[in-house]
Amino acid sequence: MVAWYPELAIAVTSPAAEEARRVLRAYFDDVASRYYGRPATADEIAAAMSEDPSDDLAPPRGLLLVAQEKGGDVLGCAGLRLLPGLAAEVTRVFVVPAARRRGLGSRLLDCLEEHARRHQVSALRLDTRHDLIEARRLYARHGYREVAPFSSGPYADHWFEKTLS
Repeated sequence: MVAWYPELAIAVTSPAAEEARRVLRAYFDDVASRYYGRPATADEIAAAMSEDPSDDLAPPRGLLLVAQEKGGDVLGCAGLRLLPGLAAEVTRVFVVPAARRRGLGSRLLDCLEEHARRHQVSALRLDTRHDLIEARRLYARHGYREVAPFSSGPYADHWFEKTLS
């Protein structure tokens, strides 16, 4: 395997930390812009962040992974919401455009799944939109299978689940 990011750190980070806020804003900018079919405005990004806050991606209810190069550039993130029972929701899987197609999304998802196992999670689930084709491909490559709807959010078109061993 090619080492695209030899000096990359993927760490659990508070959603309130500066690097987390930067990458979460980039995430919401990306998904809102795709949704609108044009660059999202600052107000639209702020509204999306307010409607779907990331505060619960912190212990004990969840966690947020942030991928950062040694030089300080934040390249991506992935979140986990711990649910009742032995289940968790995968959310906010994102790689900045300049770092895409180099395996970072897979590394983030692998790391997130390892954290889920440490929390005794046996089933991961997520929902995503129809226009997030790359995300759906990533989940399928990682063994997530499409399942019947389990949520009713306005931005959910596809639902996935994976059993962890």
